[in-house]
Amino acid sequence: MSFNFNLTQIPDRKTKPRKSGITMVMDKGLSVEEAGNFMSASGPHVDIVKLGFGTSFVTPNLKKKLEIYRSNDIPVYFGGTLFEAFLIRNQFEDYINTCRDFGISYMEVSDGSITIPHAEKCGYIEKLTKYGTVLSEVGSKDATHIIPPYKWIELMKAELEAGSSYVIAEAREAGNVGIYRGSGEVREGLVQEILTQIPGEKIVWEAPQKAQQLYFIELLGCNVNLGNIAPTEVISLEAMRIGLRGDTFNLYLNKQENG
Repeated sequence: MSFNFNLTQIPDRKTKPRKSGITMVMDKGLSVEEAGNFMSASGPHVDIVKLGFGTSFVTPNLKKKLEIYRSNDIPVYFGGTLFEAFLIRNQFEDYINTCRDFGISYMEVSDGSITIPHAEKCGYIEKLTKYGTVLSEVGSKDATHIIPPYKWIELMKAELEAGSSYVIAEAREAGNVGIYRGSGEVREGLVQEILTQIPGEKIVWEAPQKAQQLYFIELLGCNVNLGNIAPTEVISLEAMRIGLRGDTFNLYLNKQENG
C-alpha cells in the first residue's frame, strides 16, 4: 500500500497478501453498488470480507457482489451461522457444494447457535481444509455461558491442530459477548491468558467497537488481526493502527530514533 504523502515514524504494516495484521470486514447486506464503492474507498486495507450470519441466503445479486470482491483480490466467506444452519439440517455436503458453486474458498466453522461436540467440530474443520482455508470461531454467543480461560485455550489449540488457519475470538456483531463483558469492555485477564498459549498471529479478535480496536492495537501493535469491522470504519481503523488518530497518536513517535 502506498501512502499519499511522506510522514516519518509510521510503523511497518505488513503488506498484502498478509498473514497477520489482517482486517476482516463484516458485510451485513451491502448492495452491488455499495460493495463497489466500499472497494474503491477501502479495498487496499481489507483482507477478508465475511457476509455476516445467514445474509448470503437472501442477498440479491450475490454472484455479482462476490465478483466485485474477487476482482479486488479479496477472499469472501459466508458467516458461521450459515454453516450451522446447513449443519443442523443435515446438509453438510450441500454446504460444501454451495461454497464450491459460488467460488468460495474460505469457510467458517462455528458453534455459536448450535451445540456441537468439540471433537465433531474439529472433524468438520479437518474435512473443510480439503476445500479451502478454514477459520473457526471460539466463544459462545450466549452471554450467560461464560467459558473459563483454560477452556478457550484448549478449544483454540484443538481447532488450530485440526487445520484452522485462524481462530476467531467471538464477540458477536455488537461486541458484547465472548471476549467482552456485556458493557463491551474487554475481559483483559482472559485475553492475556489466551496469549500465553496461542500465537497472536493465529487469532482474529472480533472488535466492532473503537475502544476494543484500540485495546488490541495498544496490546499487540499495528499488525494485530481484527474482525467484524464495519465497511465504513476500515479507513479510520487503518489510520488508528498506524498512529494517525488521536487515540494512538503517541504510540509510535520517536520509537525509531530511540532505537
